[in-house]
Amino acid sequence: MPIETIFHENNEYPLFQSKGNAAKYIIPFALEFCKGVGYDIGFCKKEWMLPNAIGIDYSENNDYHADNLPEGQVDYIFSSHCLEHVDNWVNSLEYWMSKIKKGGVLFLYLPDYSQSYWRPWNNKKHKHILIPEIIYDLLKKRGCNKIFKSGIDLNNSFTIVCEI
Repeated sequence: MPIETIFHENNEYPLFQSKGNAAKYIIPFALEFCKGVGYDIGFCKKEWMLPNAIGIDYSENNDYHADNLPEGQVDYIFSSHCLEHVDNWVNSLEYWMSKIKKGGVLFLYLPDYSQSYWRPWNNKKHKHILIPEIIYDLLKKRGCNKIFKSGIDLNNSFTIVCEI
């Protein structure tokens, strides 16, 4: 059976990248870090949500979204392919960090620049293109500990995890 692919700007990518639910490729790793009570910000569909997380998404038709979380703090925040959609990613990320208990975890899964379709000038839903070094630098400057960043995976995405 041949590998199904898509083309964008003369680049070939696995077809699965065009079908949503990027979280499914990182959830097994996220579950190793995301323990206790936490949020999945930007999950889009309930069946795509991190198991046992509290879902925060516009699709829920409530007052909560990436820049308006419930009162209090949680043990972790997990977010897959969401930060590139917010108006001001720095403000959103700092806000998320303020909602995590000391010693808690921030787990981000983000699209990489290597996938040309995900660049903001090609995909108008994306307002930013983020790279691991930029996220790492911000987290370091904001006092995060134990920061881990991955390379690019087969979903043309990367992961950054840190302790608050």
